[in-house]
Amino acid sequence: MNRRQIVGLASLAAAAQAKPAVRARFLGVWRLVSCERKTRDGGIEYPYGEKPVGRITYDKAGRMSAQLMRPGRRSTVPSGVSMIAANASAEEMREALSGFIAYFGKFDVDEASKTVIHHVQACLIPGWVGTDLKRAYRFEKNRLILTSVALGRPTELVWEREPD
Repeated sequence: MNRRQIVGLASLAAAAQAKPAVRARFLGVWRLVSCERKTRDGGIEYPYGEKPVGRITYDKAGRMSAQLMRPGRRSTVPSGVSMIAANASAEEMREALSGFIAYFGKFDVDEASKTVIHHVQACLIPGWVGTDLKRAYRFEKNRLILTSVALGRPTELVWEREPD
């Protein structure tokens, strides 16, 4: 084996070690700190309110799940009564679903494009099932910032790592 081959193998080994390190930074449970979407005129919207509630989880097996909610959603169902979708009115369903999203699936990290891809297996929104949600990512201290762009409008979600 010549020197060039040895250097090449060392570079491949270093690259192989780097990949798991970035993926490992995602692992764990993260609490939603903020969710802001830019409007077409440069303003900011808060799809889940100014103090959203949410969790996103990534595990070693490559699974992920996310739940986001706008606090203060109005309940139209009396306390102690379970709402069954088949029996709920359109207004009750609208209130229950407005300001809430949940999905789970597998995830991959594309380091080259600094993108995490959520492969959606189940979701409150049926149209998302079987799709890939791509999010640009960056880490800042104990925070994970994910950015998505839909209809030309970027949405930034700031997640803070929960302690183990």
